[in-house]
Amino acid sequence: MSKDKKYKVTVNKKSYDVILHLDTEDGGFWSECTALSGCSSQGDTVEEALKMIKDSIKGHRAVKAEKKKKKAAA
Repeated sequence: MSKDKKYKVTVNKKSYDVILHLDTEDGGFWSECTALSGCSSQGDTVEEALKMIKDSIKGHRAVKAEKKKKKAAA
């Protein structure tokens, strides 16, 4: 894979666009979810990178939900 490649991943029935990049320094791939600022991950293979970005999206959403919950309680 020589170029960045776009993928769609589904997390909890919601679809997200992610971009997979070749990691030229360390090998493998790194990925980012364009809809969630700062949400990125990496993996040794395309499959692992996509699995890991799904985990990152879940974590990002959980933190965002917790912050919203705390803000509503304040």
